[in-house]
Amino acid sequence: MATIQVNMLQKLDDEDKQKVAYFVKLLVSQSKYAKLKEEISARKEEIRKGATLSHEEIWKELGV
Repeated sequence: MATIQVNMLQKLDDEDKQKVAYFVKLLVSQSKYAKLKEEISARKEEIRKGATLSHEEIWKELGV
């Protein structure tokens, strides 16, 4: 379903795309998305610092 919606968005003209983007920004700025926004920011900071686990490290922690 998401693919269909993305395809529909691609067919919009630039003005309508800007309107959709505006409303998406309003929705994301709501308090119910604040925790998600903080989590994304934290992950970006970890990536920037190189503090991420490798694939092998993840499997080792899981004991697989």
